[in-house]
Amino acid sequence: MSNILLADSGSTKTTWAAITSEGRVLAKARTEGLNPFFKNTEEIVEILRAHLLGELPTTSFEAIYFYGAGATPEKAPIVEMALRQLFEAEYVSVRSDMLAAARALCLHKPGVACILGTGANSCSYDGEEMVENVSPLGYILGDEGSGAVLGKLFIGALLKNQLPKGLKEEFLNEYETDPAEIIDRVYRKPAPNTYLASFSPFIARRLGLVEVYDLVEEAFRSFIVRNVKQYEMHSREPVHFVGSVAVHYEEPLRSACDKEGIKIGRILKEPMDGLIEYHSTK
Repeated sequence: MSNILLADSGSTKTTWAAITSEGRVLAKARTEGLNPFFKNTEEIVEILRAHLLGELPTTSFEAIYFYGAGATPEKAPIVEMALRQLFEAEYVSVRSDMLAAARALCLHKPGVACILGTGANSCSYDGEEMVENVSPLGYILGDEGSGAVLGKLFIGALLKNQLPKGLKEEFLNEYETDPAEIIDRVYRKPAPNTYLASFSPFIARRLGLVEVYDLVEEAFRSFIVRNVKQYEMHSREPVHFVGSVAVHYEEPLRSACDKEGIKIGRILKEPMDGLIEYHSTK
């Protein structure tokens, strides 16, 4: 019986699972994110030696499948070299987090896979590989339906007094902030997308307000129109979603899909369980 090591890595955290080829989980672990745009091979080796090796039952695997943010063809060798330094493996694959989402959601069947988290992304998928990928363009030009864009739309409506009376004061009190600080954080401080996405819990708790619900639903409809409907297969295959935004805003997401004539499939919070299923049924 052969063992497989799986990794799903974002810029902030990496989820690991050691499994048998039949899908039995031997161990799970988490380390910090391993985006090769921000970490070199030596830094990745140091992190894994300190925080992963002791959590695994073995360092010998038939195959290692690493999926990650920043794992472009140009940057993938940075991660692969680190993995080969620490593990004995006949096969090492380093691929994108978008492919991880597609395989976790669609398994071995064609479909459209979507990520809705702090950012947003999508692709069409033939059952093994991505076929098309509409560029998400980031939260300024795109990322429709993401946590960052929901935060941007909500804050814009809030500060322009387009939402129910009293909601602005409630928001400013809860976050102990004011309009001047918000504008400073968005326009002058690092990572404004993460800052805007941090307001998602407040927005999700106010979906009972029709103005907030409509704002969120319209953001999802924009994601569908500007991304999903560009894939020819959207009309005949299900459209699946993964990410915290997809899970916490499931009701307006389903409503948006229904209004746009989209057949919705699986909704997962994280890819790992789907990846375990995919790699144990090949």
